[in-house]
Amino acid sequence: MIKGTTRKRTFRAIYRLLDQVSPVPFDCGRICGAACCHADGLPEMGMFLLPGEDKIHQKTDDWLSWEMLDTDLYDFPPSWQGKVCFVNCQGPEHCKRALRPIQCRTFPLKPVFLKADETLPGLVFRGKEGLALIYSDDELPYACPLITSQARLDPDFIRATYTVWKHLIRDPLIYDYIKEEGTVSPD
Repeated sequence: MIKGTTRKRTFRAIYRLLDQVSPVPFDCGRICGAACCHADGLPEMGMFLLPGEDKIHQKTDDWLSWEMLDTDLYDFPPSWQGKVCFVNCQGPEHCKRALRPIQCRTFPLKPVFLKADETLPGLVFRGKEGLALIYSDDELPYACPLITSQARLDPDFIRATYTVWKHLIRDPLIYDYIKEEGTVSPD
C-alpha cells in the first residue's frame, strides 16, 4: 500500500473542517437524485483514497466496498508504487457523512496547478502558490447540475476546500497526483 507523509490526525482535522461546509446551502442531491452517491452497478462510481487516507477508515465498515488496486495498472504518477485503495459507496442511505473521503467532500471542485498567466474554463479560485480550484472536468457517467450550471458555490466551502488542498499538497505523493491529474500545467 502506498504511504504518504500526511498523518492520521491531519486527515481527521481536514475531515472536521470539511464537515462544517457544503458546496451550496441545500442538499444538492435533491436536484439530481444524488447521482454522485449511487454506484448502481457502475464499478467506476467510486474513488481512490489519497495516500494515507485509509488510516481513518475501517475496512470492515459495510457502507463502503473496498478494492486494493495496483498503481501500475492505472494512470498514477511514477512516485505512486504499490497498491492504492479504491472505494465504492453503497448509496446515500448508507452514507456515514462524517467519514466521506476527501475527494467526495470537495466535489464538485478539483485542485490543479496553474501558471500565473494561465486560466482554465471553470476556474473558481486561484491561490498565490499556483494552486487553483476548478469545477471538476473529469468524465462522469452523469451530469452534475452544479458543474453544468457552474453554480455559485458557498465562499466558505471554496475557502475550506482550498485550505485543505494547500495542506495536502505538502505530501509529495499528493502533490504529484494533483500535478499529473488531468488539466494541469506542464512545467
